[in-house]
Amino acid sequence: MTGRATIHDVAAEAGVSVATVSKAVNGRYGIAPATIKRVMEVVERLGYESSLVASSMRSRRTGVVGVLVADFEPFSAEILKGVGAALHDSELDLLAYSGTRQRESEGWERRSLSRLSGTLIDGAIMVTPTVLSASTDIPIVAVDPHTGRADLPTVESDSFGGALQATRHLIELGHRRIGFVAGRPDLRSSILREAGYRQALREADIPFTPELVRVGRYEPGEAREHTTTLLANPNPPTAIFAANDISAIAVLKLAASMGLSVPRDLSVVGFDDIPEASQISTPLTTVRQSMQRLGSEAVTLLLSLMNGETTDAAHIRLATSLIQRATTAPPPDGR
Repeated sequence: MTGRATIHDVAAEAGVSVATVSKAVNGRYGIAPATIKRVMEVVERLGYESSLVASSMRSRRTGVVGVLVADFEPFSAEILKGVGAALHDSELDLLAYSGTRQRESEGWERRSLSRLSGTLIDGAIMVTPTVLSASTDIPIVAVDPHTGRADLPTVESDSFGGALQATRHLIELGHRRIGFVAGRPDLRSSILREAGYRQALREADIPFTPELVRVGRYEPGEAREHTTTLLANPNPPTAIFAANDISAIAVLKLAASMGLSVPRDLSVVGFDDIPEASQISTPLTTVRQSMQRLGSEAVTLLLSLMNGETTDAAHIRLATSLIQRATTAPPPDGR
């Protein structure tokens, strides 16, 4: 055979279809072990280099970094941008991976890593994981980690400080009944944002009112549902701090549907500063976390681990800042 072997050459030599070759070299299900063995023997014999697996059989490296996300939403999209930028001048490729219905299944990361590690990726970045432990031979870094014991290196933002700034801002404007739409209870970021909210209330001698706190799980549908409950209260909040921008934007849409004017009737603050926050008709006051930098810092940490280096900064926390726009103002007269 002359020239570089192709997937068609492998299929013909092994006596299988091209689809079967693809499944075999990428570790997919639905192929008999004997068939996989035969295909991989042909891959090795012919020197089929198009497959990441075939290359790794020689070098033990695939040259690919994986980013595992539960869903491709604005936060994870910004993380991916930061990862991509950090890898731009390297020889590494980026694989963004999201399994089916992952956000509804605790421990999805373990299943995904078992499919990818050692065959498709040399290291992984997990975004908002549900767990912080995984049995794998590849280095892993977690972004916005789970609340459990931090067995993995992590990169996160100062959620406590950001929430403290947001709530202080509303208090300084004169608000005393401030609702809080919390995030995912399994994430450290959510717990710290509620802690920052409560600390700001304590500093201002404002009693904590449980009925003003609802768990929106960082999801717009749940945020809208719980905000409906908050605003239906006989003594509703004059301001709402939402634990992420997606939830805050859902609050703004609900307020508009109820005939409320923002910020005249209701002030709203978000968290993240996703691109949409500054692009909506009433630009959102929010806490900015550098999401792309979260991604780039995760890459720096991961590459050190992949190169066998030790690092003193296994847990990185980035600063946040309040960005004042058009959705906050003093409370209505008499409120």
